[in-house]
Amino acid sequence: MLKDLKFELNSEIVEELHTYSEILKKDVNTILNEALEQYFQSQSEKLLEQNQEDHNAMTNLDFNEFWDDVDI
Repeated sequence: MLKDLKFELNSEIVEELHTYSEILKKDVNTILNEALEQYFQSQSEKLLEQNQEDHNAMTNLDFNEFWDDVDI
């Protein structure tokens, strides 16, 4: 279910949105949607990387752990 969102932008961001809207000839909603898509993509990549690092940390043994209980 979709809910209405309430958010606030500071005046500097609003000014930049209007400036870029004029320069790029895009409406503010398009700019915000594109920016959020890029943000979500970036965060997804970071989360995947973090999950991989966590997985590697759990599966990698240090030298002593690897050779523990090995008789030569």
